[in-house]
Amino acid sequence: MPTKKVLVATEKPFAADAVSKIEAEFKTAGYEVEKFEGYKAAEELKTKVAETGAEALIVRSDKMTPEVMDAAGAPLKLIVRAGAGVDTIDLKAATDRNIVVMNTPGQNSNAVAELAFGMMLTNVRNHYDGSSGYELRGKTLALYGFGQVARNMHRLAKGFEMPTIAYDPFLKPEDIEATGAKCAKTVAELFSDAQFVSLHIPATAETTKSINYELLASMPKSGVLINTARAEVIDEAGLLKAFGERGDLVYLSDVAPTEVKDLEAQVDALEVSKKAKRAFITPKKMGAQTAEANNNAGVAAAKQIVDFFEKGEKRFQVNKPGQTF
Repeated sequence: MPTKKVLVATEKPFAADAVSKIEAEFKTAGYEVEKFEGYKAAEELKTKVAETGAEALIVRSDKMTPEVMDAAGAPLKLIVRAGAGVDTIDLKAATDRNIVVMNTPGQNSNAVAELAFGMMLTNVRNHYDGSSGYELRGKTLALYGFGQVARNMHRLAKGFEMPTIAYDPFLKPEDIEATGAKCAKTVAELFSDAQFVSLHIPATAETTKSINYELLASMPKSGVLINTARAEVIDEAGLLKAFGERGDLVYLSDVAPTEVKDLEAQVDALEVSKKAKRAFITPKKMGAQTAEANNNAGVAAAKQIVDFFEKGEKRFQVNKPGQTF
């Protein structure tokens, strides 16, 4: 029987140690694996998948469009996202082409949660500039979405003695409250009742630009919004308006706003000493960029590919046959 071909296609490469572990998994299975790292354009990816004839792809935040899938052609049976979010993959296009899509939930969730808490700590201690800050203990943390990253945030919050409130329309209130978090009835309740609001939602038709001026304006004094999810969920015009009207609001983000220059201009109008304290945005999305998260997600993706072809395992499939998108 011909060996299976797998392409690891990552615009943002895995850490070298993770790549070695991925390759080792496929070597054990007798699969052929090829790396395509650090590409710059979608056309390069389309050309590569067409040339490789891969039956499975491992991707990260790479855009899996209908065009990429068509370039891959009939051999492609499986795409595995090494991570949780799959909004960069056209699930309907994959379903229409009989391609199974999986993710690797929970593998990088601790890394993202630790980054979020790191940004929070840096902010409340005024970026360690020697001035007096304040403590997290006793402050309420709100979690919009209560998946794996949010649950790790909740776990860390317990250690800091922060009360936690969460909202997730896909979970029963008793499931949230069983963890020790309070269940909010609405998104508005999250923003009005908590000094810190952390976003853990995908970019969907319902959530895109849903974090708007009204929600931000309703936050308590010195409200802090943390976004390690997606830039698209922020209504940037509303964010700028709220920022302009309230000098106490803070935005901490691992995803750069689409119009980041407008936000920077708003911040640049402030005193130099206050700039970083009001808006901190990482140079590029780095929540999952730890050695441990790279290893966990990469190896999980490799194992899922082998189990899919050898055992028919589809446990983490996110597009279902006959699913309506």
